[in-house]
Amino acid sequence: MVAQARDAQARDANAPINLDTGVVEAAEAALAAIGAARTEIGQVIFGQQKVVDLSLITLLAGGHGLLVGVPGLAKTKLVEAMGTVLGLSARRVQFTPDLMPSDILGSEVLDESEGGKRHFRFIKGPVFAQLLMADEINRASPRTQSALLQAMQEHHVTVAGERHDLPAPFHVLATQNPIEQEGTYPLPEAQLDRFLLEIDVGYPDREAERRILLETTGAAEHKPVQAMTAETLMSTQRLVRRLPVGEAVVDSILDLVRSARPGDGEKAITDKLAWGPGPRASQALTLAARARALVEGRLAPSVDDVAALAAPVLKHRIALTFAARADGETVEGIVTKLVERLG
Repeated sequence: MVAQARDAQARDANAPINLDTGVVEAAEAALAAIGAARTEIGQVIFGQQKVVDLSLITLLAGGHGLLVGVPGLAKTKLVEAMGTVLGLSARRVQFTPDLMPSDILGSEVLDESEGGKRHFRFIKGPVFAQLLMADEINRASPRTQSALLQAMQEHHVTVAGERHDLPAPFHVLATQNPIEQEGTYPLPEAQLDRFLLEIDVGYPDREAERRILLETTGAAEHKPVQAMTAETLMSTQRLVRRLPVGEAVVDSILDLVRSARPGDGEKAITDKLAWGPGPRASQALTLAARARALVEGRLAPSVDDVAALAAPVLKHRIALTFAARADGETVEGIVTKLVERLG
């Protein structure tokens, strides 16, 4: 499969064709592992293949994902299945309005030794896991949500002035209810920017829902089994960063991201933007495009990958002006217009 993709790229004048042999061999092994993981997750998550693929792309790119959808669409089940299938140590935190930062990060307690000497001992919180499921993240206060900022960006936390490193790999997959629902808090913009992709989880189609009814209400239910290890995931993440990116793809990423900033793109669009994506969006789009190419059996991303990932990468990094919202504009509509201009 990789060999066929390599031949196709060789015929593409815009694609890099000087591929290292080690990259090709590593890609062959990675594709087998990714295929097995997709199959296992598909045994328990029905009718959400795009969501599954975007979640895998997020982890393969080394990032964090935000799953957005109404309750009951198997968001939590998806994250649980991914932890099992990818062989990651997983912890789950149910975000509630009374959740405190120490409930996530951990806290220091006063201990007394046998000799009567007192000292503080750090008790690790659930953030010390390879895969943290932040369930209904927007039901906690912004202060508690922000407890994850340092962990998501720097892969360590600071408690009482002491640094505590997180395990590798470290990923956050958060679920979020639509902000229009009662009892939700908008996520701070700085935290939203930490998520590589925002993944919309919609309702399944009729046939998928039929399968859900038949396979989840009987006496036995399929349980996912491990298809990868943490070491395999990390080696695949390193492979993703080695995949070459053609100049046409780099230019399309820059054109797309920069055109979504106020004062930097087409005036008819940018006048509707309160703020736009920063360089982290360009980084996210580059890594995600590489990961998507690998998932689909290709050795380098294309402009089509950039277009397909534009919405998941950009929509949580763009805000509209009040006037634009009053006129009925949406972030999704703006991103669609920007993608159309890629050609």
